[in-house]
Amino acid sequence: MKLVMPAFIVLLAGIPANAQATKGDHNTFVVRNVRIFDGRRVIPQGDVFVENGMIRAVGSNLRTPKDLPAIDGRGRTLLPGLIDGHVHTMGEAEFLRSALALGVTTELDMGAAPQFADRIEREQAEGKYLDLADLRSSRTQPTAPDGHGTEYGLRIPTVSSPEEARAVVDSLVAEGADFIGEIVYDDGSEYGLHIPTLSRENLRAVIDAAHAHGKLAVVHVLSLQGAKDAIAAGADGLVHLFADRPADDEFIALARQHHPFVMPTLSLLGSMAGASAGPVLAADPRLEPYLNSTAIADLGTSLPRPVGTYRYAQDAVRRLRAARIPILAGTDAHNAGTAHGASLLSELQLLVNTGMTPSEALESATSVNASSFGLEDRGEILPGKRADLLLVDGDPTSSIADIFNTVGVWKLGVPVDREGYRATLGKEKDAERLARQAAPPAGSVSGLISDFEDGTTSAKFGMGWHPSAGRLLGGPCPVAEILVADSGAIGSKKALRIAGEIKPGVFGWAGAMFVPGSVPMAPVNLSGKKTICFWTRGDGRTYQVMLLSKRRGSMPVMRSFTSGSGWSKIVMPISAFGTDASDLQGLIFAGVALPGHFAFVIDDVRLED
Repeated sequence: MKLVMPAFIVLLAGIPANAQATKGDHNTFVVRNVRIFDGRRVIPQGDVFVENGMIRAVGSNLRTPKDLPAIDGRGRTLLPGLIDGHVHTMGEAEFLRSALALGVTTELDMGAAPQFADRIEREQAEGKYLDLADLRSSRTQPTAPDGHGTEYGLRIPTVSSPEEARAVVDSLVAEGADFIGEIVYDDGSEYGLHIPTLSRENLRAVIDAAHAHGKLAVVHVLSLQGAKDAIAAGADGLVHLFADRPADDEFIALARQHHPFVMPTLSLLGSMAGASAGPVLAADPRLEPYLNSTAIADLGTSLPRPVGTYRYAQDAVRRLRAARIPILAGTDAHNAGTAHGASLLSELQLLVNTGMTPSEALESATSVNASSFGLEDRGEILPGKRADLLLVDGDPTSSIADIFNTVGVWKLGVPVDREGYRATLGKEKDAERLARQAAPPAGSVSGLISDFEDGTTSAKFGMGWHPSAGRLLGGPCPVAEILVADSGAIGSKKALRIAGEIKPGVFGWAGAMFVPGSVPMAPVNLSGKKTICFWTRGDGRTYQVMLLSKRRGSMPVMRSFTSGSGWSKIVMPISAFGTDASDLQGLIFAGVALPGHFAFVIDDVRLED
């Protein structure tokens, strides 16, 4: 599942040259006198010998070469590198870098930029990119035409028949998909929407086609009924739980009968329900230095409205655990309230909060994730396994909060340069702070954006006005139209007419976007301005001003206004949007989730001191 605003995603086709870290001479060492969680059990004290990136021996008082580098593990715990079973990298190498710095050595992408995933996986197999978490990917997710997953501007395979299901799976396997999923089986009912989704017949056809290739079939659900249907159709795993209704006896019986694994993604479900752990993570001094501004913004972002009851998801985990159903750790980063790396650490705490022991939660992110996805070379500290390792202060097998106390991370025995990464991010954040203090853009001093008197959609600064339309969860894309019309406010000659159509059941927007920078999404400093002022008239409906700010993340902050039959002046404090406009990226005047045709007019749009 991906809930980022699709119109503003930038997919990076390239990878920075400094990502080309490769295996060197520093992948042979021993960790002594350390508590070991080997992925399934706790060894109170022992040694771990790593040679050429692989674990060679685990025991007490191991005999090793005298000149072998030794790490003192007293008071610390050594664990397998963590595995996040559900992420979306969106073509961003930086997400993988941040995850690795926080101890997540493998990420499973449930719908990536396919070319990016192919390149990363291929070159990681050659020993490159040791400063990025290891990637495994489904390439992209099968869905229905106009279903969830089609809204991001990427080519998504859609399924309308069993024959198409087989063709889509054949194509994904040929592209190198490690598993098939997340197969989208979600009609939006938990949001009060009506999004196209796979029929039960087509869902089963996708799953059967995956099994014919010997691939796991994992299904995206967010409703109780969807979860039942997916299990009955033969899904190997659910890569979300649900918060729309409590788990019932029929669901638990189906799980007992078919025994799928379940990845709750409590980080996402809590965020959706208005109980996000994100802001706490963003402020944690153990994490913040390893989070870039995008991650910090994502952690502080929330959905436009809370959805679901988080308690239902927690109770479902308890009942599944009692039924001995495998519980896997995954976060669905990057989404509102989540971030790569940081959210998996939090996910372990959330699992413990449902009644799992700390060791069981740790298993869910190590050996259980690895065995469920057939990653036989990782997830445990055993001879012959990869030396993907995490060293923390304290004992997370007793207090799961100690998992945040990262001391060191290794991938294939190569130490991750966490301090170098921290320093790089520190410089980037300093540069961003300076940018927020930059001079305002030329032409903005008067505060007037546009009065439209010249008959065009240009503005006094920036790139002017452009149609903007999109949807969060799928469905037919809304339509937006803008044009300069006669008869403006307060006796002026011209104004901007904004019209559009949003299909029923689509959580989308349609309107006009003002771009204040010289290129789209470039932040500009307008911190001297305190209010957004404009005149409007229309059909009496409620519309939204959507403000985009770099520090607020990819989800805009919205404030409503009513556009009545006569001209009225609207004044909105910029502070009400949770920003000081020092990194303003855009303003959108739009209908949001407003079914049917609509039209309204704006004029004399200003940012006032």
